[in-house]
Amino acid sequence: MSDFVKTASNAPKGYLAAEAAGLRWLAEPGAAAVVEVLEEGKEELRLARLESTTPTPEAARAFGAALARLHDAGAPGFGWSPADPAFFGPAEDPFPVSTAVEAEFATYWAEERLRPLADKVTRTLGAEGHDTVDEAIDLIADGAFDGVSGQGAEEPARVHGDLWSGNLVWTAEGATLIDPAAHGGHRLEDLAMLSLFDAPHLEEIFEGYTEEHPLPGDWEQDLPAHLLFGLLAHVHLFGEAYVDQTIGTAEAIIARAEELGF
Repeated sequence: MSDFVKTASNAPKGYLAAEAAGLRWLAEPGAAAVVEVLEEGKEELRLARLESTTPTPEAARAFGAALARLHDAGAPGFGWSPADPAFFGPAEDPFPVSTAVEAEFATYWAEERLRPLADKVTRTLGAEGHDTVDEAIDLIADGAFDGVSGQGAEEPARVHGDLWSGNLVWTAEGATLIDPAAHGGHRLEDLAMLSLFDAPHLEEIFEGYTEEHPLPGDWEQDLPAHLLFGLLAHVHLFGEAYVDQTIGTAEAIIARAEELGF
């Protein structure tokens, strides 16, 4: 089998081990295709080589269903990670994330993920922008998005954690997951990240997902609350280019929470 060797010489200690553990954990249920870990070393990770092809609507719909099955495989808790330490971001400049396990989504998302990151980028957001983001985080902390569309609270899902379109490789056998920041989270985290840079055939992915795991009709209006971490991470990693989108997303969270009665 041909392979692909990933190195991360400048990454923090444990980065490659965390990626390997995440890939194995995501592959464990056999729900979705995940790139195979062939060998794990201290300074490199040997993975099965993937041959990419043009995505099709049919492959996208099949992937959506597979992703729903992966999420349904569950996790021990919100914030649980298959490796400690855990990281988010590219191999050139990842940053550590909390592995504290929480029983409630609100506490995990607001206090372990969003608020620490928002505080790191306060100066970049500006005072007014940070206040808007902080208000959105407060609403998440109050439980506005524990469920989907204000319905009963979600159980921890087995999520990829960094599922932007570049971490989905389309092959002749279907879509395959790579480069995870795997953890126990909310199912809408992955769906939100897929929307960030418009994954190919996004609507077909969503259709396949909701056919496998039905969601309330207005579920997409909740996505901003689950996209905020990814955008704050982009502000942290890449700077001012993502500030306006981040603040606009925080404003959408505030408006959606008001619709939900918070």
